[in-house]
Amino acid sequence: MLRRKPTRLELKLDDIEEFESIRKDLESRKKQREDAEVAAAGEEAAVALGADHKSREQIINDRIGYKPQPKAGGRAAHFGTFEF
Repeated sequence: MLRRKPTRLELKLDDIEEFESIRKDLESRKKQREDAEVAAAGEEAAVALGADHKSREQIINDRIGYKPQPKAGGRAAHFGTFEF
């Protein structure tokens, strides 16, 4: 097997500028995402502390559009007139 000399890599000014621009772009996106999360958390806290406080189950039911219907009757509907 033939050995060759290691390839020399040179860092150019264009490469450094490209790296810096990409890094700044990623940092700005991360900051925007964090700001959005903080704002969303603040809104959720405001909703939770509001006067129309709903349970977790009610919030989920509203979100998925489920409206539970009350069951007709009680124990008597299942067992007739027997008393236990």
